[in-house]
Amino acid sequence: MNHLAVIKNLGLFSMALCVLYLPSLCWALWFWETEMLAAFFQSAAVVLFIGGLMLVVGRRARSRLLNRETLALVGVGWLVIAAYGALPFVFSGTLSFVDAYFESMSGFTTTGATVLTDIEATPKSLLFWRSFTHWLGGLGIILLIIIVLPFLGAGGKLLYRSEVPGLDKQGLRPRIKDSALILFKIYAALTVLMTLLLTLAGMDLFEAFCHTFGTLATGGFSTRNASIAAYDSVIIEAIIVVFMIIAGTSFGLLYCLSQKDWRKILGNSEWRLYMAILGISAALIAANLLGMQGTLAVVETDGHATHISSVFTSVRMAVFQTVSIMTTTGYCTADFDAWPYFSRSLMVLLMFIGASSGSTGGGLKVVRIMILGKLIRHHLERTFRPKHIRVMRVDRMTVNEEVQRSVLSYFLIYIAVAGLSVVYLSGLGLPAETSFTSVVATLNNIGPGLELVGAVENYAFIPVPGKILLSLLMAMGRLELYAICVLFVPSFWRRA
Repeated sequence: MNHLAVIKNLGLFSMALCVLYLPSLCWALWFWETEMLAAFFQSAAVVLFIGGLMLVVGRRARSRLLNRETLALVGVGWLVIAAYGALPFVFSGTLSFVDAYFESMSGFTTTGATVLTDIEATPKSLLFWRSFTHWLGGLGIILLIIIVLPFLGAGGKLLYRSEVPGLDKQGLRPRIKDSALILFKIYAALTVLMTLLLTLAGMDLFEAFCHTFGTLATGGFSTRNASIAAYDSVIIEAIIVVFMIIAGTSFGLLYCLSQKDWRKILGNSEWRLYMAILGISAALIAANLLGMQGTLAVVETDGHATHISSVFTSVRMAVFQTVSIMTTTGYCTADFDAWPYFSRSLMVLLMFIGASSGSTGGGLKVVRIMILGKLIRHHLERTFRPKHIRVMRVDRMTVNEEVQRSVLSYFLIYIAVAGLSVVYLSGLGLPAETSFTSVVATLNNIGPGLELVGAVENYAFIPVPGKILLSLLMAMGRLELYAICVLFVPSFWRRA
């Protein structure tokens, strides 16, 4: 391990990150929030100082990054970036450092879990920063930095493959900078389009920006306490649903869409399964809300029990919440914790499945579910046809044994991390359902869970040790476990 190279590159990243406070600083000027102006300036000064110190310490290190240094840079980089993101919350006096770190990590990892108890009372420029961290984390800060730091060379390609979410890490172009620019252009174009549509639908520019950031990054931070339910607008909900589905789709397919290559999109088995799960789940939940489980569904509205008897209302709520949960966005138009047991159970299952590989969404990813299903079928067939040889394929591409082992090991690590985390949170005195769904919601980068961390609740009540663990789980989910887990392996830090 070349420790100095890691420190030097962290210093470079820190220096580059200072400019990211600028948009929020402009909103602080616009709304004339003087305390926030000071907070953002102080944050930038601290980041500049730390970055400069790292550059001095690592000035003699070679710039070349190998696999080990790359993993360390990605893993440590996200932990450090979350600390930088916490500074405006701390300097403004809004949150303690642990709470601010949780909120910042939730933003950058596009989780959307919050400890803020009154969002609408929070300074608007800070709310913009909170949502902007979603947008930055959506494609990945490190990916954006690759665009402006091309001298990383081969190390840049390693960073790209380590950081971009999803199973498929192949570039869209032979040169990594070209790939990064293509992804960034798609992301920026969708941002402009959605912001415009939300503005036309009735949101002001500030709120349109914030909700666009939360949607395209599949994050879920809102500027309202009641989330999207506060607008009570079918048009706004429809726009957000469409863009959540787009955000949960592989950026590789979005590139094909920009090239009008419909055959690749419609022929992609992961995308077809992704859309099928969304459609079937929404239909089942809508039927369940209409009382087709044997009794009428009851939803608490302003403290009064209300039967959902309208087909339109049930479909509207079911579609929005199904898409929001499966794409791991986490926006809410209803308190789904008050829904029937079947709907709640199905929502938890969708939390595990997640979005498509290569998207900004979290979860296990649809393609991994496909491969795990094929592995189960193959092993079952071998019990009665031991001599029969079958080749596993996805979209006519052979899934070799190395990829199969990788998916299986990922699943086992995922289950182990989730199981131990649930036990740990239960040991802190949290109820079983709260412990389980808070782990699921953070590890899969969703945000809301059930019971005490449900759609209309927050994470403020969780003890400090629990918040630290959940912050770590968010980073694990965003970086697909390995880049964080290796940091706890002693041999990883030894010199080769």
